[in-house]
Formats: sequence, C-alpha cells, structure tokens
Amino acid sequence: MAGQTIQIKTASGKQFSAYLATPETGKGPGVVLCQEIFGVNAAMREKADFLAEEGYTVLVPDLFWRVAPNIELGYTPEDFQKAFELYQQYDENLGVEDIQDSLAFLKTRPECDTSTGLGVVGYCLGGKLAYLAGCRLSEVVCAVGYYGVGIEKALDELANVKGRLVLHIAELDQFTPPDARQAIVDAVNQYSNVQAYVYEGVDHAFARPKSNHYHKPSARFAHGRTVTALHETIGP
Repeated sequence: MAGQTIQIKTASGKQFSAYLATPETGKGPGVVLCQEIFGVNAAMREKADFLAEEGYTVLVPDLFWRVAPNIELGYTPEDFQKAFELYQQYDENLGVEDIQDSLAFLKTRPECDTSTGLGVVGYCLGGKLAYLAGCRLSEVVCAVGYYGVGIEKALDELANVKGRLVLHIAELDQFTPPDARQAIVDAVNQYSNVQAYVYEGVDHAFARPKSNHYHKPSARFAHGRTVTALHETIGP
C-alpha cells in the first residue's frame, strides 16, 4: 500500500509530521523507524516501505521538527554540511521522547497490531536513538540500530534493556573507531538478549542503497537479521 504523510498530535501538545507505511494486509505489528541526519527523505520512506512489505506498520517521525521541520536533505556536500549542523545541535533525550510519543500514536492506529508489543529501528542518528529507546522505553519489545553513532558513550544503559536489542556495526565506520567498536562488542557480549554484528570491510551507511558505501551483501544480511529479530519478538 502507498505510504502517507500524517500529523502526530501528542497528549502534551506537541505536533509533528511522520510518514506512515502499512502492509498489504492493512494491519501489522508497529515499528517506529528513526531517520538518519538527512531528515525523512526519500531514502527513509523507501526503508519504511520495505519494512511494510515484510508485514509491519511503520511510522517514520520527523525528529528534526523542533529546528527544521519537514526538512529533506540529499547527499551533496552542501546537504552533508547542513545535516551535520542539525546533528550537532540535536538533543537525543528529546528524540527519545519523540519516539515514545510516536509509539503511543501507533497504538491508536487501526493499522497497528499492538498485541505483541512494538519495535524501533534506526539508522545513523536513528541507530543511536533506537539503542536508547531499547534501553529506556519499556514498551519497546525489539530495537535494532544500524551504525549508531556514539553508542559507546551510553553503554551503562545496556543493563536496562528488557526486550531484544540488535546492533549492526560497520567495521570501517569512520564515526565508530576500533576502540569504540570493541567496547560495544565487549559490553553486548554480557547480555543474552543483545546482539552486535560487525560487518567486515564496510563503512558507515552500508545499508543505504544510494550511498557511496552501499554494500549489497552486507545490507541484505543485516536486513535478514533485523526482520528475524522483529519476527521472533513482535511478529507477524
């Protein structure tokens, strides 16, 4: 089914836009998909549609709504510069609040099957936010983070994970140096409900098809692991 842009109105009075993609059946387990630093652009909408094809109702909230609402950036040098400026001023704690509001919104939608819980998936900035959501939000049954930046700075939160957490890490990620990567892997190995997968020879954004670093075999492998984790926890 074709996705649509909708408005999320929260109990606290917030309002921001989001992209909603639903499966062909019209209803499926709910997943909040967290954007990269480029906004809810075509690449993120395609990711949402792809997950919807796997049977999920996917909501992609505009996480930059406070500073640059509805911004959609591409991958030119100028857009990269703007994206990094937005990232540098971004408040991750407020981002987790927005994810919580998005999860609450999903629960109200007839397209969302909430009987088995909800999931969060994210890329880049969204990968870190998915990690934090998995650590902080009890309603998150499964969280999956792709090449999240700065996770090594929040490893003390791992003990709070109640559900399933999967991290996809690029071996050559310029934003996650070897010592940070090893710290994440060592910490994750202490928990049976958390898995970290390191993809050899690939860089940040290896799962974005139009990225210079796109690596199709690794992207497919990671997607399979993501869907398996979601299926084993929230279905369908």
